[in-house]
Amino acid sequence: MIKLKQAVIVEGKYDKIKLQSIFNALIIETGGFDIFSDKERMQMIRSLAKKRGIIIMTDSDAAGFIIRNYLGGSIPKEQITHVYIPDIIGKEKRKDEWSKEGKLGVEGIPKDIILQSLINAGIQIDENNNEPININKIKIVTRIDLYNDGLSGTAGSKKRLEKFKKLVDLPVHISKTALLDVINIMMTYDEYKKAVEKL
Repeated sequence: MIKLKQAVIVEGKYDKIKLQSIFNALIIETGGFDIFSDKERMQMIRSLAKKRGIIIMTDSDAAGFIIRNYLGGSIPKEQITHVYIPDIIGKEKRKDEWSKEGKLGVEGIPKDIILQSLINAGIQIDENNNEPININKIKIVTRIDLYNDGLSGTAGSKKRLEKFKKLVDLPVHISKTALLDVINIMMTYDEYKKAVEKL
């Protein structure tokens, strides 16, 4: 597994599954064109871009470039690394039909080509690097912290968690597992505790 500091932005869940088999990184889906109307998800992506930077890796078809251009126009350029996968004609194994343009999406691109695409974008890759995402943190936020702080598993925790998500600009529908990953990338343990105190 290759550790990436930046969050990686992809179009859909199969792209995410593919990259999770290669990278130790936070991978966020745009939900395709849903990103155009999903203000909460967009705000989360902006926050991640500001804190850690983002890698945009969309498909090489027209739809992929529409999404890439939308993200690129909404986030400062210095916070983005654009990774372009090459045009490869083919069909993903899980699909019955070819895509409209007949090109493989991120999910269908071989690992070595994905890695080369990152190198081409100026990202240094160390395939022996298997450090966890939180390598630079002394203390990380855990499920126990969510419970102790009344954000999970206690009376009123659902409403309290919703308030916390709004406070730190996270989507209401983000899962608790993804929530922990994002919290630990976006803030230190002390910053998390200060946010909880504001509730």
